[in-house]
Amino acid sequence: MKKIPVVLDTDIGGDIDDTWALAYLLRCPELDLKLVTTATGDCHYRAKIIAKMLETSGFSQVPIGLGVRQPSDGPRERQAQWVLDYSLSSYPGKIYDDGLQAIIDCVEASSEPLTLISIAPLTNIGALLERAPQIAKKVNFVGMQGSFEWHHETNLRYSMQKGAIPEFNVIRDLSAAKKVFSTEWLSMKVTPLDTCAFVCLDGKEYAECLESADPMIRMVIENYRIWSPKNAESNPDLHSSVLYDVVAVYLAFS
Repeated sequence: MKKIPVVLDTDIGGDIDDTWALAYLLRCPELDLKLVTTATGDCHYRAKIIAKMLETSGFSQVPIGLGVRQPSDGPRERQAQWVLDYSLSSYPGKIYDDGLQAIIDCVEASSEPLTLISIAPLTNIGALLERAPQIAKKVNFVGMQGSFEWHHETNLRYSMQKGAIPEFNVIRDLSAAKKVFSTEWLSMKVTPLDTCAFVCLDGKEYAECLESADPMIRMVIENYRIWSPKNAESNPDLHSSVLYDVVAVYLAFS
């Protein structure tokens, strides 16, 4: 199978679905992860989570790029406990201080179109287009953004409500979102809340995750247990969180 080269732009460390998405991506035989970049808030904190996941699971050849610096998200940094004793300087792979240039270099170095998976607010991608607008025609964009006709009811699993809402990954940086969505990419796919806000693992499928000896899956569950006390919907013993961002990863090859 010929793998699809991809770059992941993520605000991992806020909602736990980014952690599920990174693990899923690394287990997809269809995808070849070339770079992970961090978006929104404290990019250094987010990079520590990525680095520890990659190193522990044997993927430290994947470089990490730091995105546009912003003030810390504070209360949204809900997986900080997991990386308290982890130093980013110990990561065996490459760390790029300028994550935007790292994306540009990946695109230019690729012999085939690269797929950019955006599962975060679009600050990095908007800044990327300002710096190098020409690369859009060489990139397949896949994102988890938006709400068109349906939205999620945050206190009820599987509950969908009619009507659009200002979805976080769009409203957090509206000017960047407008730029991204008005750009002519090589191709563009987006999963809004309409199509990803009811995706969840439970029953036999989730039980297999809990029982798995796979270090990658165990890291995800460990992070989920750290994250879950601050989310009334979550129950790590019975089901996953809503896996919004996993759907975007799936769209990268589906």
